[in-house]
Amino acid sequence: MVFFGADAAEPVVADLAGLLAGPGEVVRMGGTARLAVRVDAAWRVHVLVAELALRGLAATWAPTEDQRHAVRTSYTRLLKPLAVAWLNGPAKRPPEAFHLTGRRLRLWVAAAGTPEPPSGFLLGLGAGDQESWDAIGAALTAAGLAGTLLGPAEGGPAYRITGRRRLARLAELVGGPPTAAPADAWP
Repeated sequence: MVFFGADAAEPVVADLAGLLAGPGEVVRMGGTARLAVRVDAAWRVHVLVAELALRGLAATWAPTEDQRHAVRTSYTRLLKPLAVAWLNGPAKRPPEAFHLTGRRLRLWVAAAGTPEPPSGFLLGLGAGDQESWDAIGAALTAAGLAGTLLGPAEGGPAYRITGRRRLARLAELVGGPPTAAPADAWP
């Protein structure tokens, strides 16, 4: 078992920081918050709804106009600490002590991870979160997954993870594919 791998600890709400490292968004309303993420495939919806349920969060999903799917939680007090840590006014920014664990990476891969044959893997970022990209890249590097930032003109925004060791490290951290995920869509 990997010390920080996805199977090393029980699922907790703080794991959802992995969705916020990617394209996830969090909004506050009073003493509650809601998490939402848009994904490009139905299998991602099934995985994320199940992962949210493991953390005691009710989630719904709906198709979007651009042939994607929006997954979102209900407003709940359980998400308020995550929102407080990640929101600086309306802008999403990782907290200073942000780090990536196997469970956080697993959620990020489930929401926005894409294999890039022959020897790469992309971790999608939020298009409007440019101010967060460097801090997220630093967290990837600290986890042993130094990547190359790709801007929107290069097929991003995303971090490209390459190299046999880094890809093996990513696969080790996130664990095996969820049942709903196609085998070729997982590291």
